[in-house]
Amino acid sequence: MNYKTVMVGLALDRPNDACLAVAGDIAERFGARAIGVAASDLRPPMYFAEGDFAQELLDQEVRGIHKRLSELEAEFRQSVEKRATSVEWRCGRAWPAPYMLQQVRAADILVVGARAETLVDPSAAVDPGDLLMQAGRPLVVVPPTVQWLDLRSLLIAWKDVREARRAVFDALPILAVAKEVTITEICEQDVAHADAMSHVADVAEWLRGHGIVAHSVVPERAGNVTERLDKIALNVGAGAVVAGAYGHSRLREWVLGGVTRHLATESRRCAVLSR
Repeated sequence: MNYKTVMVGLALDRPNDACLAVAGDIAERFGARAIGVAASDLRPPMYFAEGDFAQELLDQEVRGIHKRLSELEAEFRQSVEKRATSVEWRCGRAWPAPYMLQQVRAADILVVGARAETLVDPSAAVDPGDLLMQAGRPLVVVPPTVQWLDLRSLLIAWKDVREARRAVFDALPILAVAKEVTITEICEQDVAHADAMSHVADVAEWLRGHGIVAHSVVPERAGNVTERLDKIALNVGAGAVVAGAYGHSRLREWVLGGVTRHLATESRRCAVLSR
């Protein structure tokens, strides 16, 4: 198993250096082609205007969108072109989330920037939560301070559920090239320490069958999962965390679980997430 095509989603409202660097790392490491994607559309007007004046305002905004998309294409090509086997640019005047969800069928893995804010302008960028719940592809969420995909040490955040199994399987190519892999399960109130040890032992044995040697860390006591996970990641020097994405739909809104939301918005390291 290998990644043949990496897709990177670019935002119109902030720098994309971090996710471009990570997408380039993946493309170069796996000999993959790269697809850059960006989209934007007119926002609902916050003013009252009529006639020619209103039309001119709309035309100015459309020109601004096309100009920004052209700038992003140039940034993408300059950053990734020499690192990927080939590159392709896709953009459109559309809402970013549905546009990117349509394009991701062409990729093995999707790279996007983390978004710490509670509300994301849906006309300028995609909330990683929307992609996590609907893309059907592994997602690499990249904090803005990251400069490369550090695979010297990876941490698997295990939970004995479908999403975690999917995440580890999807991340096999990355896990296979990491220098060190650690598996952890943070015991919650309904999971005994012995059971957690048995879970991670099975995962370690399964990884060994794929030629991947993994160490295990299972804290003795239950505690705040996010805090424990961050502490373990720091202790093992993890450059990225592999985890399942947990959440549910509330009416038309995707609501992520606390750990998933933390990894997708507040973490200082990359997160490789699947659902």
